[in-house]
Amino acid sequence: MKKLCSLHLTLLALLLIPALNVRAENKEWDGTVLGFEAPGVGFTGDMAGIRPLLQEHGFNYNLNYLNEFAYNFPGGYDQSEHLAYIDQFSLTFIQDLEKYTGIPDGKIEGNIVNRNHDDNLTTRRIQDRRVNINDSAQESHGTGSITRLGWLTFSRSFDDRRLQWRIGMMNKLQTFDQTTPCDFQLLTLCGGKSPNSFFWSNWNIHTWGTTVAYKITPEVTFKTGILEQNSHATDRSHSWSWSTKGSKGFLLPLELEWKTTIHTLPGIYNVGTQFTNAVQYDLYRGKSQKEGLTDPEGYRSYNRTWFMWAGANQQVTRRGDDANRGMSLSWNIGVGDRRSNFLHLVTAASLRYRGLFDARPEDWIGLGVSYIDISHHYSRNQRAKNALSGVDEYSHALYHPIPGHAVNAELYYRFRPVSWLELQPGIQYWHRPGGLSETQDAWVGEFKTSVTF
Repeated sequence: MKKLCSLHLTLLALLLIPALNVRAENKEWDGTVLGFEAPGVGFTGDMAGIRPLLQEHGFNYNLNYLNEFAYNFPGGYDQSEHLAYIDQFSLTFIQDLEKYTGIPDGKIEGNIVNRNHDDNLTTRRIQDRRVNINDSAQESHGTGSITRLGWLTFSRSFDDRRLQWRIGMMNKLQTFDQTTPCDFQLLTLCGGKSPNSFFWSNWNIHTWGTTVAYKITPEVTFKTGILEQNSHATDRSHSWSWSTKGSKGFLLPLELEWKTTIHTLPGIYNVGTQFTNAVQYDLYRGKSQKEGLTDPEGYRSYNRTWFMWAGANQQVTRRGDDANRGMSLSWNIGVGDRRSNFLHLVTAASLRYRGLFDARPEDWIGLGVSYIDISHHYSRNQRAKNALSGVDEYSHALYHPIPGHAVNAELYYRFRPVSWLELQPGIQYWHRPGGLSETQDAWVGEFKTSVTF
């Protein structure tokens, strides 16, 4: 624990020291080359004047369709070839209230996601189902075919717009861990690492809460809040629920974000932590510990666990005089309490280049690698189960495999033939799928389509 506290302080210092020494001008900040590209003109255009009319009254929305294909080449746990397909529609909207109420930056924000075709290549072919899933070949897979409310919140600003307050049924994406976009199809390369805490989700899952974001300087923002810790948040019955049934406690996140430009090139950095008072269960230790074996009567419980994350995303080159073409480098990490979180450490590094070819200035190329370290409490529990059952052969159906670490990588190229359409073929490489040395390394072909309406 002492080492983790030292790591936290070191990351915090690395974030703040540059903020004190490098002049940043946020008015010039543009995150396009970092992967935060604004949607182009949609397929439906201005809808015969309807969209501009809505915007005139403060209503802005984005309607998007996304699908993801994944096809396994030789390798993986089950080497039978399979083409997996999932898709989703998402509607994100903002109603500006300031014009009608005078409330500074007053807004109603909402998100609705419809997911279909619950077909996950990771569980079907790539990974041994006898261990917990630690990555996904299709990041948008999750919680089955369902329509969900992602968030519905009210927000406003105070103190001359330096403090933003939000309250309602919310998702962490609205406030926290915003340094890394979700452009890769591998889950470990999609977005930041704070969802690896399993206290909250990266997308389309809501819980009650309130958050504040305060600009200490124009470049540095402190973020915190109190959110409901609800073990039933991902249940189908909770998809549109206003109820707090299932709440186990509260979640306290703390984050510091630095958004800057260095030598005219934009960058964004953060470091954060979470604490929760919800009951946690040790992955290995039982209520009455027996040497080398987990007590079958139940696992030891405790409160007040933690999770830490950090991220950096910096544009490093610019193509000529075009600020929207160039290369960016990003890195992020998440570290959890190994007693209760089977993903002890997950880290990822990625490279993005927008407009590599003069003939294709809006195309992207991306390369990313992630490393996953499994908690030794979880691995020891797997060994304990084998000892209790007397099974020690991996091929035996009752054997519990012992995971260690895994390395996954992805290379993609994204075409944008028109403003409303993106086509993204790519390839993934899985080393030790599921963290198991017994599972053959796998190659996965991928294809993603995004249509903005």
